[in-house]
Amino acid sequence: MSTFKMAVIGEEDLIRGFGLLGLELFPVASGREARDVLFKLKDDQDYGVIYITESIAQGFTGEIEEWGSRPLPCITYIPGVAGSQGYAAERIRRIVEKAVGVDIEKGKEVGNK
Repeated sequence: MSTFKMAVIGEEDLIRGFGLLGLELFPVASGREARDVLFKLKDDQDYGVIYITESIAQGFTGEIEEWGSRPLPCITYIPGVAGSQGYAAERIRRIVEKAVGVDIEKGKEVGNK
C-alpha cells in the first residue's frame, strides 16, 4: 500500500495550523509564487493531495482545473483570507455533473432544459 504526502499552499497565517496535522507547508505571498510551487508539486509522485487557498489561486484556476483532471495528486481548494469564494463548490458540482450527468444544484439532467 502506498503512502502519499499532503501539501498546503497559501498565505502563511492561514496554512500554519495544517503543519500540526502533519501536512507539508508551502507559504506563498502571491499567485505567481503559488503557481510555481504547484507546478513543481503536481509532478512529484510523492504527493497525493495538495490544498491551495482560493484567494492565492485566483489568477490560475484554469490551469488548476486542467491539472485536476489527473487522478493524482488531488488538488483541492480551501477558503482563503476572504473566506470561500465558491471555487471549491463549483468544482465539485462540475465533477459530479460529469460523473453522473446531473447538475446536483438544479436537479436536472445535463443537456435537458
